[in-house]
Amino acid sequence: MNVLLINGSPHPKGCTFTARSEVAATLEAEGVTAEILQVGSLPVRGCLGCYKCRETGRCVIDDIVNEAAAKFAAADGLVIGSPVYYASPNGTMLSFLDRLFFSSGFSKAMKVGASVVSARRGGCTASFDALNKYFTISNMPIVASQYWNMVHGKSADEVRQDLEGLQTMRTLGRNMAFLIKSIALGREEYGIPEREPWIATNFIR
Repeated sequence: MNVLLINGSPHPKGCTFTARSEVAATLEAEGVTAEILQVGSLPVRGCLGCYKCRETGRCVIDDIVNEAAAKFAAADGLVIGSPVYYASPNGTMLSFLDRLFFSSGFSKAMKVGASVVSARRGGCTASFDALNKYFTISNMPIVASQYWNMVHGKSADEVRQDLEGLQTMRTLGRNMAFLIKSIALGREEYGIPEREPWIATNFIR
């Protein structure tokens, strides 16, 4: 069992990484392999809307998105994390996620998802909501914690002083490990829910 953790911050060892590391360490302690992938410091551009991925199964822009897609396909869970910029996730992270979820053709159903956000002060809940939407459109169960998955601080040292935030990360890690294991058992016993053929409704009259 393994989880891929995406660090959307441009600072590889900053606040978002510190929160992410707390989740990763807890997952490892629960017997789930955790891999952190650094994305936020890379030049990731947005989706071109070219639909070439529908023909090839991968994004036409061959960068970290295609590398992450292969890891995501093999993972049981995904944790996406971003710093808060102007009360929303940073642009690199949103461009990365738009392309990752749109271009990857594999089923994401019953892969477990969680988002984590980091801010000096405000904008966390709006960013948290935006990130969770990638899961809810993909049949991915979202992992909850004892509070919204956020930490506060201007530096990694300040985040390490956010004891409630770090405890929230550890609770998230334990809950995620439990849910992944539970889904694995349920899959063996019952399979996964049957999918109906997709019905696309365009709101044009």
